[in-house]
Amino acid sequence: QLQLVESGGDLVQPGGSLRLSCAASGFTLDNYAVGWFRQAPGKVREGVSCISFSGGPIQYADSVKGRFTIFRDIAQNSVHLEMNSLKPEDTGRYYCAVGAAFSACSPLESDYQAWGQGTQVTVSS
Repeated sequence: QLQLVESGGDLVQPGGSLRLSCAASGFTLDNYAVGWFRQAPGKVREGVSCISFSGGPIQYADSVKGRFTIFRDIAQNSVHLEMNSLKPEDTGRYYCAVGAAFSACSPLESDYQAWGQGTQVTVSS
């Protein structure tokens, strides 16, 4: 069973930074593509960033390019999302998800087989 737990969400002022973490248990996360998605109140969930298995290609949504960085922490069996220059429109619940084993990065929710419970990010002064 693929289990994921997100952490790191918080209330932050515009221009601030946060690091979200997605920790896996029971399997080696590096063998899977991992995606970060977010959902703002009243809006559909959208893809933010994804990373392919074992150091493969990375993708970012246009809205976060240059501000967010996704990377793996092999020792902690985790994937992190470093978020800088945060804007109010970055507010939402952030979810990580894992795709198929040895799969490439994908922005499509349907390509992911397991999801965490999410962590709340609020950007507000």
